[in-house]
Amino acid sequence: MADSAAKHETDELYQKAKRAKSDNENGGGEVGKEIECENILSEFKTTKVLSDSAREKNIFIHGKLADQDAVIILEKTPIREDTLAELFSGSTLKLEMKNDIYSTYRLQAPPQLNEIKTTVVCPATEKHIKKYQRQESFLVEETGADYQSITLPYIQKQSFSVQWVYNILEKKAEADRIVFEDPDPTVGFLLLPDFKWDQKQRGIRSLRDLTQEHLPLLQNIFQKGKEAILQRYQLPASKLRVYLHYQPSYYHFHVHFTKLGYEAPGCGVERAHLLADVIQNLQSDPEYYKTRTLYFPLRVDDGLLSKYKEAGRL
Repeated sequence: MADSAAKHETDELYQKAKRAKSDNENGGGEVGKEIECENILSEFKTTKVLSDSAREKNIFIHGKLADQDAVIILEKTPIREDTLAELFSGSTLKLEMKNDIYSTYRLQAPPQLNEIKTTVVCPATEKHIKKYQRQESFLVEETGADYQSITLPYIQKQSFSVQWVYNILEKKAEADRIVFEDPDPTVGFLLLPDFKWDQKQRGIRSLRDLTQEHLPLLQNIFQKGKEAILQRYQLPASKLRVYLHYQPSYYHFHVHFTKLGYEAPGCGVERAHLLADVIQNLQSDPEYYKTRTLYFPLRVDDGLLSKYKEAGRL
């Protein structure tokens, strides 16, 4: 009963924000204008900082929201070129140091230019909490046989929920954020900003499931994805990094499109696989990813790492 009451209280907090958004979509606010919602974070009680990064300007915090475990992610938003004039003219400066031609100030920007992107995960599971906690990592060598005997059974036994992905695909959530959609049931996909391209088929878990039969899907995502980004953001293909992760963060096949120069999490060589390379590999060998030895990092508390240790593979 206590868990049920806590969940109900959490749901009420989120419903207030959803109702505000719904009112705006139904004419209660200006079209295209974001509106304020009640500050549900005023109820958040911090337990501990899971990790932070001065370089990436973010912090991951574990705590309680309406008696439910929650993870709050705070990230400073990038400075946009189209806001520079307002930033320079509307800010206040406090001098910290001056030495010859160099001077350092503390700049207080106008509120609308001083935002923090905030992500709330609630209720957060132990897996969520561990995901955002800074931990030691190990590089795993996975053969095709290892995948069948160790990795795949582990994935099948875990309750990795991708319902939130299905909600998006079925337009039950975030429908207003869709940038592009190809409705084809075989090669179709959705594009959402800040996330990735999700294909509509539900039988592909990861890179290991891909064969030559999936080439039309991959080529469709690759080509139409680049075209949609060019049309929407005026960013040419030569400025894009298009890749997928192995192991992925969730087991519904998806592709990441990021701008070159942006050091996105997980874009290192030990985890990221360029989509162009994936397509060429499958064209050369239809079963390439069924047999290929793949390498990927796992954190010390990852259950899959334990399975590899038990099998004597690490």
